[in-house]
Amino acid sequence: MRVPFIDLKTQYSEVQATVEASFAEILSSGAYVLGRFNKELEEDLAKRHKVKHGIAVNSGTDALRIMMQAAGIGPGDEVIVPTFTFVATVEVVVQIGATPVFADIDAATFCLDPEAVRKAITPKTKAILPVHLYGQLADVKAFEAIAKEHGLLVFEDGAQAVLSHHEGTYTGAWGSASALSFYVTKNLGAAGDGGLILTNDDEVARRSRSLRIHGMGRERYYYDEIGYTSRMPELQAAFLCAKLARLDDWNARRAAVAATYLNELAGLPIHLPVTSPGNHHTWHQFSVRTPDRDALMAHLKEREIDSAIYYPVPLHLHEPYAHFGHGKGSLPVTEEVSDQVLCLPIHQNLADDQVAWVVESIRSFATAKV
Repeated sequence: MRVPFIDLKTQYSEVQATVEASFAEILSSGAYVLGRFNKELEEDLAKRHKVKHGIAVNSGTDALRIMMQAAGIGPGDEVIVPTFTFVATVEVVVQIGATPVFADIDAATFCLDPEAVRKAITPKTKAILPVHLYGQLADVKAFEAIAKEHGLLVFEDGAQAVLSHHEGTYTGAWGSASALSFYVTKNLGAAGDGGLILTNDDEVARRSRSLRIHGMGRERYYYDEIGYTSRMPELQAAFLCAKLARLDDWNARRAAVAATYLNELAGLPIHLPVTSPGNHHTWHQFSVRTPDRDALMAHLKEREIDSAIYYPVPLHLHEPYAHFGHGKGSLPVTEEVSDQVLCLPIHQNLADDQVAWVVESIRSFATAKV
């Protein structure tokens, strides 16, 4: 039975009529940039995350870069980051002239380990950038306490965590700002790239809006600083608005698939994902961990089940970033997880028999290994 890792065609069919009507409205009106759909997306996501401001930009990477620059991070500053993450987390720190300082992750959640963060703090540390990996928040309360103790800023990489929260407080409200990504594979995916900054900080919001349009501030064609070209196209905003209307139902289906995996795979010699107490997990990925990862991946492929490795090589072992770290063996949990992690299909368009086929296939693999 064919089980795709993601099914964008079926996903699009559910919103096609709405998207086509919205596109026709935009194209006939000529309002291609920063129109009503941008405003609707910004306001809706800010409201859902219970924060004051949403600022749409053209990618999750730009959301990360702009929000930190808007908060004053720059040359001479150190920002503590994990390396078990997509490259943008570290890339943007370097791009704005700051220095990434690598810290290890928690073995259960794969998110940044607060105790490792404490050990990484130096007099130059200005901020902590935890990643809300795979759809659940990192240990936000611990990072809030560490930041208060040491006078640091907290930024959230919420690229995989749209509508994720801890005890009712959503990403965007735990630190100075959070960056969302709408890349096509995300729970809320655009028809290409897109991103959004969430913040309660009025000044961060003001500067972010300026930086996304070349640093153009309070008046048209007057520039307060050097900025970027990072507006979200109105067509992308309309596409996202159509999907956002269905996101709660889609996330609920992901949660149901995750519950089936957790229940049916319990007791096997495979590490299953852990949801931290108080977290509302939105299941961008469902990750298992086993020393036999490559063999399991091959077994699933033989049965026409897609799987993926996020992430096979941690960033401190990549050439452009290696000189910021201390080489292989310096982040042992991160390196072990990278060698063992495998992500299974978990999207709202999976049928029950497809989910059952994934479960049966993993059981057969685990049984053969015993």
